Amino acid sequence: MISYNRPAYTRLALTRLLETCDDTMRVWLWHNGDHAETLSVTRELASHPRVHQFHHSAENKRLREPTNWLFQNAKGAYVSKVDDDCLLPDGWAETLRNAHEAERRLGVIGCWRFLPEDFDPALAAHKIADFAGGHRVLRNLWVEGSGYVAKRAALDACGPIRPKESFTGWCIRAARKGFVNGWYYPFIWQEHMDDPRVPHSALKTDADLAGNLPLSAINRGVRTLAQWEAQLRQSARTVQAAPLNPAYYTPLGRLVRRTLRTIGLSTERRAS
Repeated sequence: MISYNRPAYTRLALTRLLETCDDTMRVWLWHNGDHAETLSVTRELASHPRVHQFHHSAENKRLREPTNWLFQNAKGAYVSKVDDDCLLPDGWAETLRNAHEAERRLGVIGCWRFLPEDFDPALAAHKIADFAGGHRVLRNLWVEGSGYVAKRAALDACGPIRPKESFTGWCIRAARKGFVNGWYYPFIWQEHMDDPRVPHSALKTDADLAGNLPLSAINRGVRTLAQWEAQLRQSARTVQAAPLNPAYYTPLGRLVRRTLRTIGLSTERRAS
């Protein structure tokens, strides 16, 4: 888990993570920055017997470097990351691990963070596939960066997250190498506390959001709760509708789509 500057969320998320760990799981903690209260929470919980490593970076290294620290140093057959704003249910890791053990093709499979009303069978049904052992996965080229379990073979094949590459991009690289990614289905739900619609969210007003803007909200210019909720719903639709062909996300694929859009616009102008 990577913690930063939200002590209440960190205490809830890390406590819950430790509660869900079994004897085969080891927790690695990385704390970004010097936010005293959050650092105190992380250090307190770092004494738990399930915690294997604790690292404090006085500088906020964001996500790539801490994630690579885990990828490159953890030696287990499976590697997972859980964010400091997510609450996981009992048995989540065991279920994902069992699916991996049954199906060698799986690369990164995860828990679902969207709400039941965000699921649209008309969009997603064709992407749900059956795998060995009776396991099912809503396939996608990537999953969100929390509540997932990645197979060691995928890490060995892809290496660390590259400079300027997101975890999404890393997952797409794994898919290009033949690994199947996606969300276990029926969904294992993780409560994403940055979703204002969930019980433990601290985001109840626009002022709450302004004081605790999630990184993805900042990147999308979100300023109000209504905008943020709309963005979350749209994100759910985007991943359900996303193509399964990795070529769609190559530079050539993007160029082709831009060209087709331009041709379409030009045709419309000529016809008007």
